[in-house]
Amino acid sequence: MMRFEAVRFLESAGLACALALSALPASAGEHPGYQTLTREQVIAGAARGSSRTPANLSSKDLTALDLSHVNFHGANLSATFLDRADLRGAILAHCNLTVTLARGADLRQADLRGAEMFSMQLAGADLRGADLRGARFIGDMTHARLDGADLRRLRGAADMRNQSMGLMHASFAYSKLAGAELGGADVSHADFSFADLSGAKLIDAKLVRADLSGADLSHADLTNADLSDATLIDTDFTDAKLSGAEFRGATLRNVRGLGGAAARGARDVPAGGR
Repeated sequence: MMRFEAVRFLESAGLACALALSALPASAGEHPGYQTLTREQVIAGAARGSSRTPANLSSKDLTALDLSHVNFHGANLSATFLDRADLRGAILAHCNLTVTLARGADLRQADLRGAEMFSMQLAGADLRGADLRGARFIGDMTHARLDGADLRRLRGAADMRNQSMGLMHASFAYSKLAGAELGGADVSHADFSFADLSGAKLIDAKLVRADLSGADLSHADLTNADLSDATLIDTDFTDAKLSGAEFRGATLRNVRGLGGAAARGARDVPAGGR
């Protein structure tokens, strides 16, 4: 029976904080040691920031708060609770969101360009139409909604230089990325198991050693994508564009839609599994 590895956040600096935060209660005002703010206080605090001195909203409890359309540009929101917060249309570009918890948050149409999202937890979050271009993301987006989101040039590859406690990677397992833009994204080692990537644009994307088991890539554009050493078990490539896509060393089993892959421009597709 196939066994898929659970997502592990085992990073020496960020993990301890992330786990400690995760263990705390999830409703507003119930996080001892974390200051609870109102929407008005958050807006005032964010407005105090400048290009030289970012606004400091770190380690705050903003659980389930209405923060829609707030301009946080460049603010320090590290280790802050944003679980179930309403961040629709919020500007979070270039923010520090390290070990921030935004589980179940509403980030539809949010601007996260260039944000630092290391060890950030976004399980079940709604990021439909969000802009994550150039963001650095290593964290958990399991069961997230990313339909139509812009993840071009996302920096989501595992940092192999700092893996003393285990592989720290990006997880999009079971997430919905139908029609999402991932052109030029580096999501090597990421977990996309059972994700819906149908119609997604993955032109020039790096998916080296990514786990795409059970993923739906039907009608996706994988032109020049690098899937070297990727895990492709029960993956669906029906009607996907494969011109220049690299499959060297990939593990294939019960893969659909790779018949005639070479004729469609794919390179080094391993024999079998098609």
